[in-house]
Amino acid sequence: MTLHLPDAHGALRAYEPRTEPLPALRATPGSAFTSRTVFSAAHVVADPYADTGPDGPAAVDWDATLAFRRHLWSHGLGVAEAMDTAQRGMGLDWATAAELIRRSAAEARATGGRIACGVGTDQLTTTTATLAEVRSAYEEQLAVVEESGAQAILMASRALAATAEGPDDYLEVYGHLLRQAAEPVILHWLGPMFDPALEGYWGSSDLDTATDTFLEVIAAHPDKVDGIKVSLLDARREVDLRRRLPQGVRCYTGDDFNYPELIAGDDQGFSHALLGIFDPLGPLAAEAVRVLDTGDTDGFRALLDPTVELSRHLFQAPTRYYKTGVVFLAWLAGHQSHFTMVGGLQSARSLPHLARAYELADGLGLFPDPKLAEERMRNLLSLYGVNQ
Repeated sequence: MTLHLPDAHGALRAYEPRTEPLPALRATPGSAFTSRTVFSAAHVVADPYADTGPDGPAAVDWDATLAFRRHLWSHGLGVAEAMDTAQRGMGLDWATAAELIRRSAAEARATGGRIACGVGTDQLTTTTATLAEVRSAYEEQLAVVEESGAQAILMASRALAATAEGPDDYLEVYGHLLRQAAEPVILHWLGPMFDPALEGYWGSSDLDTATDTFLEVIAAHPDKVDGIKVSLLDARREVDLRRRLPQGVRCYTGDDFNYPELIAGDDQGFSHALLGIFDPLGPLAAEAVRVLDTGDTDGFRALLDPTVELSRHLFQAPTRYYKTGVVFLAWLAGHQSHFTMVGGLQSARSLPHLARAYELADGLGLFPDPKLAEERMRNLLSLYGVNQ
């Protein structure tokens, strides 16, 4: 049946939903990947019955949240837990994030899934934290992650960005943390397009200068850095950066605009992946990486290149609200029973934006049950007063 979807100009366009999912979604999950290490940054499922508001504590549906992680692990993907995709700093408070880390790490042990968890400073409530307080906040979170048995991802800190007076402060804080880390960590450089409070990270708004400081941190502790996650949405800069990394330090692309070419790589190297877009693309992304494992780069690109339009749509400015589209697609795909988000973030994108996301995802065949997705989209349109 035809759906009438609203566009950005207020007009309705006819769309014919597909009736079958992409064949790759039916593929039986295989063995572990051999050519790339791949993490999906996973979203959290809110508890729709919780009596809380945008300023209240986060309420999580733990069963649905952990079920989605089992879905990702079943396809061979690692889970990057308690990252910005899980609404860290945008509705998910530290107390709930700590519980998420503990629960997900336990589930990973039980299922044999790979997991890495975000370490930040978001328990700080003051805007005038000292460097000592920033270090202490990082240490508290690092302890939680290490005690859970998960790998640590040192996330960019809003508090450090506000407190640091220059590159030396970043060198001091990160050096302190890396010296005490029990196992090699992933360093995360999240650009201001994802979080405006991180403008000038690594001590400079000039990205070349910031890159030099970032590399200085790594060079001083190469044995404590498993890899770096770069989320700057600049493919050329990522390639240049990964070519300057010490031997053995991986580059995990966080570029949701250019991931196929960065993962495919060139004759001088490639990027691994730690991506929010692999939340909705999980099974298809896993199938593509298994094709790449055979050495078939063209086949890998043939599967992933068509998904870039959807990813760029979800991550369009203001980029930090991409989480809304990710959760929306999880609802349409049947991974959760509702389209409710922590902090009420389901309201952060317009109906035309969501309609286009549905159209692109359905066109790619991403929904395991296209009929269910169509019914849910029809219900959402009706809720907004769009007659069919």
